Amino acid sequence: MHERIVAFVKALRAAGVRVSLAESLDSFNALEQLGITDRQLFHDALLATLVKDATHQAQFEELFPLFFGHGDAPMTNGANGLSGLDPEELDQLRQEIAQLRERIRELMQRLMDGQNLTPEELAALARSSGINHIQSLNQRRWVERRMEQQMGLTEFKQALEDLLKQLEADGMDAAALAEIMQQMQGNAQSMRDQISQFVGSGLAERMSDDYNPQYGDDLQHRPFGSLSDADIQRMRQEVRRLAALLRSRASLRQKRDKAGQIDIKRTMRNNMRYDGVPMKLEHRKKQQKPKLVIICDISTSMRPVAEFMLRMIYELQDQVSKTHSFAFIANLHDITDQLNDSRADISVNDVLESIPPGYYNTDLGRSLDTFLHSYLDTVDWRTTVIIVGDGRNNFNNPRLESLQTIRRHAKRLIWFTPEDTYQWGTGDSDMQLYAPLCDRVHLVTNLAELTSAVDRLLAN
Repeated sequence: MHERIVAFVKALRAAGVRVSLAESLDSFNALEQLGITDRQLFHDALLATLVKDATHQAQFEELFPLFFGHGDAPMTNGANGLSGLDPEELDQLRQEIAQLRERIRELMQRLMDGQNLTPEELAALARSSGINHIQSLNQRRWVERRMEQQMGLTEFKQALEDLLKQLEADGMDAAALAEIMQQMQGNAQSMRDQISQFVGSGLAERMSDDYNPQYGDDLQHRPFGSLSDADIQRMRQEVRRLAALLRSRASLRQKRDKAGQIDIKRTMRNNMRYDGVPMKLEHRKKQQKPKLVIICDISTSMRPVAEFMLRMIYELQDQVSKTHSFAFIANLHDITDQLNDSRADISVNDVLESIPPGYYNTDLGRSLDTFLHSYLDTVDWRTTVIIVGDGRNNFNNPRLESLQTIRRHAKRLIWFTPEDTYQWGTGDSDMQLYAPLCDRVHLVTNLAELTSAVDRLLAN
């Protein structure tokens, strides 16, 4: 139990709750006096000793059940739970389930037999759903939804309705149908609870394992997904400072390269009067300011990365000749005018509020197709197209041909992604298909990596 409490304290710190060593010792002293058998008393003792600011109680209440929770929710076995059905009706139910398509058939069979997911199955589902990329409890529901989708739970309601209609058509009475519906729905909710508990506790434990106090206030190297609301507010100020630094670097490069590179052909031709001896050097003029098109994924998992990318580009407008900005979740939106209307903090917030996130509704392929047919005129041979996203497409058509057409019209295509290569191709990720079509792919998991990538963009 001591190790569990230490991990809980580390998770609180990673979530932004300030817990001193003295307060941690106070919690152990309190539990020595009160014991751990009374759950409510145990909860109150930890709350009283570890949380000194009322604004942090929400983080405590969110993490507490993940470390000291209720465990897996029990399911009801079909043979025992459906006591009102005779053997013939049970066989009829099994026969109808056997006719369903594979994923739904397996789900319905589990729900009827009351089979919980094993720890190994939960771990495999979580990995393929991208849990290794998530470092914040704010994105917990996003992973849960992906796992539910892989199990078929997102299609369960319609599948159950169809099953009950077929059983009714086969002559099963209303009481038996009601019993089947009650057990199936109850077991489906138990499976959702099991998934939720696994994801929540896994993320919380990883937060405690990954927490590294050596970073202190160094937000630049903190992963985007691990930032608290207070950290994000401080990060917005940091973006402004880093943008000013990048602006200075870009100005120095322009000053240094103002004359451009030496033009050998023009130099030799214009110095023929001197018998070919180069007395006067001719230079090629070099255009430093790039022309950009930015396409940002602002779904739940990508919001922190997209927000800081948009803020940084907004602050660097004077270093860019022209920028067209687009955002997408289920479909593409032109946000160029919104970003040009006012200050960065107002403009970016307006964009994010006008396109609220949903759960599991990202359609990158459709957004690329919309860009191709409606906004391709923003791209020419001088334009660098930047896509900010994780390449996850909700199992929709990736529309690779649309990206290929966009690439042919552009000077270059660059992709900023927060997911490392080992996560490409897992779950609904199409990044392994998109990456070969790009000129360069930058990994941007924190502000330092994002700043470096933008600096390289301006330098080239």
